[in-house]
Amino acid sequence: MMEYLPFFMLPVTFGLMFLGVQVAFAMLLTATMFGLITFGPAVAHQFVEKIDDLASNFVFAAIPLFVFMGAVLEKSGIADRLFEAIHIWTRRLPGGLAIATVLMCIVFAASSGVIGATESVVGLLTIPIMLRYGYDKRLISGVICAGGSLGTIIPPSVVVVVMGPLADVSVGDLMYGMVFPGLLMAGLYLVYILVLCIVKPEHGPRIPREPGEPGFAEKLGITLRNLVPPLLMIVAVLGSILGGLASPTEAAAIGCVCAVLLTMLYRRFTWAGLYDSLLKTVRVTAMIMAVLLGGTLFTGVFVGGGGISLASTVIEQFQLGPWGLVFLLLLILFIAGFFLDWISIVLIFLPIFTPLVTAAGFDPVWFCILFLIMIQTSYLTPPLAPAIFYLRAVAPPEITMRHMYAGMVPFILLQVVVLVVTMVWPQMVTWLPGWAMQLR
Repeated sequence: MMEYLPFFMLPVTFGLMFLGVQVAFAMLLTATMFGLITFGPAVAHQFVEKIDDLASNFVFAAIPLFVFMGAVLEKSGIADRLFEAIHIWTRRLPGGLAIATVLMCIVFAASSGVIGATESVVGLLTIPIMLRYGYDKRLISGVICAGGSLGTIIPPSVVVVVMGPLADVSVGDLMYGMVFPGLLMAGLYLVYILVLCIVKPEHGPRIPREPGEPGFAEKLGITLRNLVPPLLMIVAVLGSILGGLASPTEAAAIGCVCAVLLTMLYRRFTWAGLYDSLLKTVRVTAMIMAVLLGGTLFTGVFVGGGGISLASTVIEQFQLGPWGLVFLLLLILFIAGFFLDWISIVLIFLPIFTPLVTAAGFDPVWFCILFLIMIQTSYLTPPLAPAIFYLRAVAPPEITMRHMYAGMVPFILLQVVVLVVTMVWPQMVTWLPGWAMQLR
């Protein structure tokens, strides 16, 4: 019976969560309880070692820096400038407002990688405009939620910073590997919106030409003022990581400096705004690190109690084969996404699944990207659907929950398409990290 004890850790943790215990404390309580049963008082030494490993991992220092960068951009009012610079080029397209919204989400995702901030800021700015021009409420909901969650799959990503050490893979390789799947997903969103609004113009009507519209030279000037500086910040952050010039932590520090300088350039810098950004950074980072601590101790007890070898033995008895194993693990992740947030999914499942997949002969970076795509779907799948709760906080009453759930479906299907393409052509993930390794 004792050899099966690690398997009971998952249902106990889920039970505590459903009873209302916060994720971090649910995993801490489970780890303590099963650790004492399995190892006795000696588990205290294991916990001290795990806490020391977590506290001394410099990669996690990137988390507060990326959160701060996103918080500064959220408070700075840069979003309206970005939207103006993008929308002047897309306004004559079918669904031009929705296309501009997704493009702005891409820029925000590549700027900070913080999901809630992107969706809240973009939603507050673009929802009233799209409603004014008669856009379909389901399309509005889907665009805001799906676009706002792109920060998961477009580098830099806070999720990837957490995933790398847990999966024992390079954060840099993960950021290289997510580039093409992230661009494919964003591109499919744009193509879907354009095709839908061409076939059904009432979903996203063209904006009629208005007197006083800026000419070509004026559009270029607006773009140079409003779009180029944020793009330079993205180049500074991503270019330093992908070019091998800086670690993710160092690049995040560069991004923080650039974000503050950007607010000064646009004359939006205030000490009150800086204080609010720092306060939000402390709160979000404390939450993430508390959950990381609980997840690290949980995983330590699970692995130390023989959970990985037991899982391997059970899976071998089912004789699923390597691909059957991958499909089973992805199915578990998809179901978990209905009930758990991203950090819970990463901390509970990634350290367990990665050794199994690696032992089956698959590239761990490739599997981590598949894992990321499944996390992406979890933002949109009810009943939890964090993206919908972010939207509910900023949407007017005329956009109902029914509109939101209906608007999610096409974008979830597009995410599944990206998942299938990435599975069929793993080179989408593995080529860029391999190319970067050759350059080094």
